[in-house]
Amino acid sequence: MKVNFFGAAGMVTGSMHLVEAGDKRILLDCGMIQGGADEEARNAEPFPFDVAGIDALVVSHAHIDHTGRLPLLAARGYRGPIYTQQATAELLEVMLFDSASLQESDAKRSNRKRARGEPEAVPLYTREDVQKTMALVRPLPYHERTPLFPGIEVNLRDAGHILGSAIVELFADGRTLVFSGDLGPKGAPILRDPETPPAADLVLMESTYGNRNHKDRADTVRELGGILDDAWNGKGNILIPAFAVGRTQELLYWFARFWDEWKLSRWRIFIDSPMAAKVIRIYDRHHELFDDDARAVWKGTPNPFRLPNLHATESVDESMAINQIRNGAIVIAGNGMASGGRIVHHLRHNIGRREAHIVFVGYQAEGTLGRRLVNGAQWVRLFGEDHRVAAQCHTIGGLSAHTDQAGLLEWYSGIPRHPPVALVHGEDIAREALAGEIRERFGVVADLARPGMTREV
Repeated sequence: MKVNFFGAAGMVTGSMHLVEAGDKRILLDCGMIQGGADEEARNAEPFPFDVAGIDALVVSHAHIDHTGRLPLLAARGYRGPIYTQQATAELLEVMLFDSASLQESDAKRSNRKRARGEPEAVPLYTREDVQKTMALVRPLPYHERTPLFPGIEVNLRDAGHILGSAIVELFADGRTLVFSGDLGPKGAPILRDPETPPAADLVLMESTYGNRNHKDRADTVRELGGILDDAWNGKGNILIPAFAVGRTQELLYWFARFWDEWKLSRWRIFIDSPMAAKVIRIYDRHHELFDDDARAVWKGTPNPFRLPNLHATESVDESMAINQIRNGAIVIAGNGMASGGRIVHHLRHNIGRREAHIVFVGYQAEGTLGRRLVNGAQWVRLFGEDHRVAAQCHTIGGLSAHTDQAGLLEWYSGIPRHPPVALVHGEDIAREALAGEIRERFGVVADLARPGMTREV
């Protein structure tokens, strides 16, 4: 086997790796590049390989930075199977249709504003392209070794990152390639802990937080409760940028667990996302993937997805009405990096208010509005206007869906004989730190994958 690195090789988003095994070519993930305008413009570039030459595709999980260019691949001629875990297959449909709708809306908005003579904007892909994509999806359970082609098999293990997230094991030529996908932290609520593969000849390992450890989860939960108290006493709103899959469900879990202690009945809680209700229904259909504690919480009162003061807003008018509320609202809205979506509109109405609180619960990519706010920006531009940042910004790292440096090292240490490693899905500062720890602890020199780099398995 041979691996060719094309995406998330030196950055966090755009996951995409091409495996050659015999005369077959298998793509691992086909993610969207996220960040600033320059980064996102790269999504429309030609793929760095012959699309018609791809024989199969395996998707690790449903997040857009791992799946967001699947419809573009289909639009450019891919007709092979797309293998992924069963719950991921259900999430894919929701997320890709939402992504296509955003692409189409952005194109229409650009065309309304374009000057005479400017070329017409076209969406990266359409809902019709998503329909073509979904027809190719082949759902797989965990722990079922499945033939892709003669002599080539795949197996999925639970990665504990989001519902249906998978560690991919690819077997060919008598060798085993392990792709970690994104690994969740041990002890996180709702999902089971990430599994450790029993063997590997090469590991492609994520490194998002390769240079840091998260705050203890108990301390994190106390911090979140403190923010809720401060915001209520200060008569402000709380805005939480969060993607519809993963952090949103965990936040609702903690709200249910600490319903009385945090006096959450006094708040109005909004999940402002057109697809949030659909995602919640998918989570509700897959309690078999929950850990024991989560199953117990879901049987209790209140149910995390049915909090008595929870409002799932779908229409634009419902979303706009939230901005008439001056205090006592918790607004969870996408996208999670505040680089687009409804959260930006809520920020415009709250970011200049000292009593407002903005809570970041996930990774913020370079070039995004979320990263600028986390880094302490005093002024930001929203919808063509400059706004002073008066709101209080908080980073709650302990709620991340990614494991930290200690978790990554613990996961790798469980793989027998400490196989060779190529670090992906991380900025260089994180990868360099993780590579140093791997070298010192295990005597293994970890490669930092670069676009166009090739590695033999």
